Amino acid sequence: MNNQSLTVIAQIQAQPGRESAVRQELLALLVPSRADAGCLNYDLHQGLDNPALFLFHETWASPAHLEAHLRKPDLQAALARIGPWLAAPPQVTRWEKIG
Repeated sequence: MNNQSLTVIAQIQAQPGRESAVRQELLALLVPSRADAGCLNYDLHQGLDNPALFLFHETWASPAHLEAHLRKPDLQAALARIGPWLAAPPQVTRWEKIG
């Protein structure tokens, strides 16, 4: 999979009453993350039935591009800021397109 694109699904759940603060922090990640080398898409969604749920749908040109993104100080700082506002740790899964 070294030269194939990689899709990431990351689900984040805010604590009750923290939805707006988490949303603001996550939205601030969009522009810089979309500018990262190898970013093919970086989209944020919010649950219609449960507005405390947020979902990132990301596609990266390679696992190396994703790893570089994950090491970025701005991403690490945002995750540290929202950590206390989350109901559970983020759930992150990686996917390979097969069809």
